[in-house]
Amino acid sequence: MWWSFGAALAVALLACSAATGDAACVIAHRGASADAPENTVAAAKLAWEQGADALELDVHLSLDGRPVVIHDSGTKRTTGVDLVVAQTHSWDLRRLDAGSFKGEQFAGERIPFLEEMLQTAPQGRPVFVEIKSSPETVPVIAAAMRRSGKLPQCVVISFSLEVCVEAKKALPDTPVLWLRGTVTDRETGKPLPHDPAWIQTVREKGIDGLDLHWAGITPEFAESCAKAGVPLYAWTVNDPEEARRLQRLGVKGITTDVPSRILEALGRKGKK
Repeated sequence: MWWSFGAALAVALLACSAATGDAACVIAHRGASADAPENTVAAAKLAWEQGADALELDVHLSLDGRPVVIHDSGTKRTTGVDLVVAQTHSWDLRRLDAGSFKGEQFAGERIPFLEEMLQTAPQGRPVFVEIKSSPETVPVIAAAMRRSGKLPQCVVISFSLEVCVEAKKALPDTPVLWLRGTVTDRETGKPLPHDPAWIQTVREKGIDGLDLHWAGITPEFAESCAKAGVPLYAWTVNDPEEARRLQRLGVKGITTDVPSRILEALGRKGKK
């Protein structure tokens, strides 16, 4: 087992560096995505203007091996043009309009390179980089993070356990969090509590913490994470009362589409 308490502590300190007291870190999901086109420079800049503590973004590799910031594996939803990111040259992706779907005022926003989005981050503000591609792409993405000069501010997140392990190998000093969703009861359709086995998994694999869907986070699960020294983060929370509940449970960070609203809910002044 090569997990260390020191690494886990680094996650908490990094991601909460802009927060005050016991307040959870407010992480802008794909930027201020309720108000600006997701995963664009405009959304990132607006998130910082609204007072977000951190930024979350998604990364795929283009055909020519460039890390580009987009959530889906295809471009149809956000650009209106149906292309597969991994099968398209980065400069062809860059020609697409990734802003107009959110409003005419965002016309001309481009699919950013990873380095561009990282450059928006003020000094000391974390950026949560979700790797959407395969484990084999991790070294290329890691190299882009180094080139940006913002690596000390980066946190890697992924739903793929294999990606998390590879990221920790490539970037041993960078915090890595394992993303997990919520399982629902087949009969009731209600979310089930998260699996406590995940806590042991991240410890055994050397991963620094968990980033989980909010609905499965119970007081018991949060307490188990705290006892194990595993930092716990939650996504995607837009309801103020839910954000307050999670903060009371000791969640270190809350990912949201509406950072200004959640900051206000947590007793911190967001900027509208």
